[in-house]
Amino acid sequence: MKVPLLDLKAQFLSIEREIRAAMERVLDSQHFIMGPEVTGLESEVAAFVGAAHGIGASSGTDAILCALMAIGVKPGDEVIVPTFTFFSTAGCVSRLGAKPVFADIEPDTYNMDVSKLAKLITPKTKAIMPVHLFGACADMDAIMELAASRKIVVIEDAAQALSSKYKGRSAGSLGHIACFSFFPSKNLGGFGDGGMITTNDAELAEKCRLIRTHGSKPKYYHKMVGANFRLDALQAAVLRAKLPHLPAWSEGRRRNATKYDKLLAGGPVKLPVIRGFNETIYNQYCIRSTKRDALQQHLKDKGIGTEIYYPVPLHVQECFADLGYKPGSLPVSEEAAREVLALPIYPELTDEQIGYVAECIRAFG
Repeated sequence: MKVPLLDLKAQFLSIEREIRAAMERVLDSQHFIMGPEVTGLESEVAAFVGAAHGIGASSGTDAILCALMAIGVKPGDEVIVPTFTFFSTAGCVSRLGAKPVFADIEPDTYNMDVSKLAKLITPKTKAIMPVHLFGACADMDAIMELAASRKIVVIEDAAQALSSKYKGRSAGSLGHIACFSFFPSKNLGGFGDGGMITTNDAELAEKCRLIRTHGSKPKYYHKMVGANFRLDALQAAVLRAKLPHLPAWSEGRRRNATKYDKLLAGGPVKLPVIRGFNETIYNQYCIRSTKRDALQQHLKDKGIGTEIYYPVPLHVQECFADLGYKPGSLPVSEEAAREVLALPIYPELTDEQIGYVAECIRAFG
């Protein structure tokens, strides 16, 4: 049986008429950059997460970069980030001449280990950027309490967590400012790159709007040096068509995760751990094995798609060698990088496919 890691065609076919109508709307208008589709999506996403402001961006990476610029990160500043995450989280810090300070993770949730945060804070710390990894929120109350005591800004990297909840509150409304990605593989994915910033801070929102259009307001009058982080209207229209379906898709992912949990219980792999305060969306469903690479090959041979998130922690990436980290510096993340494997979890999976994946894993032993 063939079980791809992700099947975007299955999702598209279920809403093809709505998607085509949304794209036709943009084609008829011939308004392709920013405009009413983008402002509509901004309002709808902000309302969805319970934030006062939404600011569209050209990608999740650019959303992070814009947020860092808006809070005034500059050369010499430090930003605390987890090392077990996608590159953008730290790469955007470096692009501004600031220093990413890498934090280790919890061994079971893979989110930033809050118990180790305080010792990483210095007088140069400008921000803490927790990542809601794989769709489950970091322990935001503890992070916000620590940040408030030190007057530090908290940026949520919520790229994988749109529609996740923490103690009943939505990801994207928990920190001072938050960033989302609409990369096609995300639970709400566009037909290309796209991103969103959400915040309850009107001043930060206005700075982000300025920064994403070269710092100009009105056009050609530049209050500051910004960048081109504008969201395409076609992407916004597609995302607006998809957004009403997101709660059902997220529930589908949780339903599939429950099936995996039941079928794999007591088997040869460790299963995801979700804290009681979290309602996750399983942007990824990650199992763990000390024989991960062999297991991945075994599943590939059986026609099952998987992915390794993430094979090399950021603190030992070549581009960050000058920061002085060595193998063994952040051991929990390094061990996770050797053992974690993501399984297909998209909502269109059938019971037969899930059963086949579980059967193949249990047979691996």
